[in-house]
Amino acid sequence: MNKYYVIIITILFVLSIFSCDKTREPIEQDDTPYELTFGALPAPTLPEDNQLTQQGVELGRKLFYDPILSSDGEQACASCHRQEHGFTDTTRFSLGVQGLPGKRQAMSVFNMAWHSNEFFWDGRAHLLRDQALLPIQDELEMDESLDNVINKLSASQDYKDDFTRTFGTEDITSEKIALALEQFMNSIVSHDSKYDQWKAGKASLTESEERGRLLYETEYNPFFPEFSGADCAHCHGGANFENDLYMNNGLDSEDNITDIGRESVTLNPADKGKFKVPTLRNIELTAPYMHDGRFATLEEVIDHYNEGIKVSNSLDQALLATEETGLFLDEQAKLDLLNFLKTLTDYSFINDERYSDPFE
Repeated sequence: MNKYYVIIITILFVLSIFSCDKTREPIEQDDTPYELTFGALPAPTLPEDNQLTQQGVELGRKLFYDPILSSDGEQACASCHRQEHGFTDTTRFSLGVQGLPGKRQAMSVFNMAWHSNEFFWDGRAHLLRDQALLPIQDELEMDESLDNVINKLSASQDYKDDFTRTFGTEDITSEKIALALEQFMNSIVSHDSKYDQWKAGKASLTESEERGRLLYETEYNPFFPEFSGADCAHCHGGANFENDLYMNNGLDSEDNITDIGRESVTLNPADKGKFKVPTLRNIELTAPYMHDGRFATLEEVIDHYNEGIKVSNSLDQALLATEETGLFLDEQAKLDLLNFLKTLTDYSFINDERYSDPFE
């Protein structure tokens, strides 16, 4: 009797499994568009072949925060791109899974939809989806193979369901991973700083902030120092406070340039020491500064432009013009400029749950 009892129980158990499978709701693709909010910023040009959907953005968000993408299961994209710091890192060179430091300071990951000139400091990734996969494979960062990532994700029914909702099938590929990460990063938007509120007539600048704004926007004038400005908008202009260019901003003299930057991609000697011009939105949150994180504070950055320009062959001509005289900024002017830069901090953005860790 015991033998038959065991057989019956086993059969019932197997039938119950098949019964559960049959009653499981089928997963279907959901192309519901994601509503991108961007305030007074101009409408971005999103990839025609990767328009934002609710499911795609959410899948990208999960991947962005999941350490499963790294070889040791400890490092996620968000490890070096933290929301509270404007999606960058506060260390000069982030440590990867092997405890080794990277070679450059982590760039901020927001308002990526407004970038049209490649990605990374040197622009080695043509599209944002290309950029998304390289840190995974970099031995100094996440040190994992794409095949291993695919195998790990494919072992999760939840992820297979997520990929089905986003792409129509549960087949997981590196291309789909890249597209999902691209969608999430394109959804991260900062547009509600005090400056934006001032532009909309909803906030007022202090006297110091207003003086700083005028300094920021006014060009350098060596002939009339009393009317000369800091000329920041020359490189950090427009709604996103950048210019989609690669420039040499006078960090090192010709003989002291050890990181050739853009030249490593274009192989053009004229690009030696040029790096992607970053946005100044949320600049208060994203220390340290420059591609190598050499400046710990904004005060040091202002001092560099005011009196620290180094001459090299590819130095921007507008900065070269200031090399002998500096920007004529006294202590009050530097403080005013600093106070204006702080109006570019977007506190609603760094607390927006749409960009936060979905696993918490």
